[in-house]
Amino acid sequence: MSMARSVSSLAYPERFYAAASYVGFSGSPSSSTAALSKFQSDVALLLYGLYQQATVGPCNVSKPRAWNPVEHSKWTSWHGLGNMASIEAMRLFVKILEEEDPAWYSRVPEPTVKPNSEMHKPKVESSGETAIPDGTFFPEPKHISTENGGPIETQDKDIIMEGLGAIAIYDKWVAPPISGQQPKPRYQHGAAVVKDKMYIFGGNHNGRYLNDLQVLDLKSLMWSKIDAKVAKGTSESSTPAHVAPLAGHSLISWDDKILSVAGHSKDPSETVTVKEFDPQTLTWSNLRTYGKPPISRGGQSVTLVGTTLVMFGGEDAKRSLLNDLHILDLETMTWDDVDAIGTPPSPRSDHAAACHAERYLLIFGGGSHATCFNDLHVLDLQTMEWSRPNQQGVTPGPRAGHAGIKVGENWFIVGGGDNKNGNGVSETLVLHMSTLVWSVVTSVQGRVPLASEGLSVVLSTCNGEDYLVSFGGYNGRYSNEVYVLKPSHKSDLQSKIFDKPTSDSMAAVIPSTNVGRDVAPESEAAQDGKITEIMMDNVDSGILHMRTEESGERIIAALEAEKEELEVTLNREQLQNIQRKQELAEAETKNVEISKELQSLRGQLAAEQSRCFKLEVDLAELRQKLQNMETLQKEVELLQRQKAASEQAALSARQRQNSGGVWGWLAGNPAEKSSDYS
Repeated sequence: MSMARSVSSLAYPERFYAAASYVGFSGSPSSSTAALSKFQSDVALLLYGLYQQATVGPCNVSKPRAWNPVEHSKWTSWHGLGNMASIEAMRLFVKILEEEDPAWYSRVPEPTVKPNSEMHKPKVESSGETAIPDGTFFPEPKHISTENGGPIETQDKDIIMEGLGAIAIYDKWVAPPISGQQPKPRYQHGAAVVKDKMYIFGGNHNGRYLNDLQVLDLKSLMWSKIDAKVAKGTSESSTPAHVAPLAGHSLISWDDKILSVAGHSKDPSETVTVKEFDPQTLTWSNLRTYGKPPISRGGQSVTLVGTTLVMFGGEDAKRSLLNDLHILDLETMTWDDVDAIGTPPSPRSDHAAACHAERYLLIFGGGSHATCFNDLHVLDLQTMEWSRPNQQGVTPGPRAGHAGIKVGENWFIVGGGDNKNGNGVSETLVLHMSTLVWSVVTSVQGRVPLASEGLSVVLSTCNGEDYLVSFGGYNGRYSNEVYVLKPSHKSDLQSKIFDKPTSDSMAAVIPSTNVGRDVAPESEAAQDGKITEIMMDNVDSGILHMRTEESGERIIAALEAEKEELEVTLNREQLQNIQRKQELAEAETKNVEISKELQSLRGQLAAEQSRCFKLEVDLAELRQKLQNMETLQKEVELLQRQKAASEQAALSARQRQNSGGVWGWLAGNPAEKSSDYS
């Protein structure tokens, strides 16, 4: 077969077997390892079912046991195709592969495997592993009794060896092997993640409040206890000290530190207290707050929104339920008592809260003294208005004491109690917050910690994958077990099928009454083999169930529409980036011109300063000359007065001389006479 030959020129059987050879269902696909690793588990299972339908025919094997999620999902993907024709299964197999990997045909090794070859038979490993066509071998999960709060299921030791990253199964709670000294069983504790470590503080055990601080390293999955110090004023105690025991408090990760907010204690204060734990110095300290702090409480929700904490509801020290709203600015540590408009949620505690798009606060469930709730309320943090939008998808049951964690646009709800079922709520739900579509991720059986109240769930990221980590809880027994769930992206896909988001992704959240959109009903394969859809089976396997060609095309269309939206957004961002670069270049040019102008002005100013200094020197010289002239003028005036006096004296002398000669002549001065005669 020519590598340049177009795949479209082949008949469907030939194209199908070439595609099967490439994917790795036939022969030893050592050359297709890189291609297999690209497929998600849902696509791999879809290809598996279509391959079985095309080569073996309709599924006539018995359904595997429900506790084996991998084999159950494989069986469901095949059985759901009913009596689909072999040629149709081949066509869909090739179509899906071309959507996932358009260039697959250019990498098909020669020669192509021929039809009806023994190498087309499904591959079953003799080692007890199940081959899934996504490039991964999953070990057979081992069933472990769930009595006494034991694990639901675990995997072989050679699979889970490197913490969370070794967990390969999606949308299923797994109990990984944990080392180190386990903390005391508890519920109503606080949990937070800082730098790949989960910190557990406080809680309730047998009615007694706890104050220990435990940490689980999420890379090594090892427990250790922290002997924390308590800061006193500006100094720290040199020996470990204890903080007050708490339960029903909230732990928040902030700036690589942990904040503990509110909570029930043996000797409650009048107002909410805020403590800070520094993992670097292993030190607890009390933070001083300003403004009007809320009254003391426990069972409240505290949500981080930007640089603020939004607190809602809870139960005060006198067991009075609350539905007030308070905001703590973490930059100024100032409390603000908020009066929102609209109808707020009824007073409650032990509910869950999350923030979407840094604007919308979602409140779900919770309980009063007599009942549990399953209502959803939304607070617009810009307009401070409450609303109660319509919900779509599955209807969540009432619950309180559940845990919630946000992963992107998905809000996962785990556990909780409903005052009816002593085992707690078994379903793990997910809400796509942009479209308000609920779906079931998975369900647990029996009295296990995941079906309990007061448990905690945190989010951790390992090798680019998200993991939910739960701890503790109470359902008649106190738990100290750890469970991990690796969420897939099928909830995003479901929400796009139910309701394509508008240009404003919050449009479905804002109004108090939304126009409901009908959810496509789920249906099963008919006995006559006519399949209307292959759907998600969230209760049994939680991994994947499929739709027929029509539903698959809807999924592809939704993905293509999303791709187009992303491309439009990218183009818009690139255009804005170009405009900003142009604006920046213009600003830099103006800056250069202004700098030159400024330099010129500075030169002119220096010249003027020099000229001014010279003028000041000249002025000083002129003042000195003026002073000298005044002195000379005074001297001249003095000389003039002296001259005038001298002249006056000479004139007087002459006058006296002239006057004396006449009288002497008249008197007959002998001297003068004699002189005259002579």
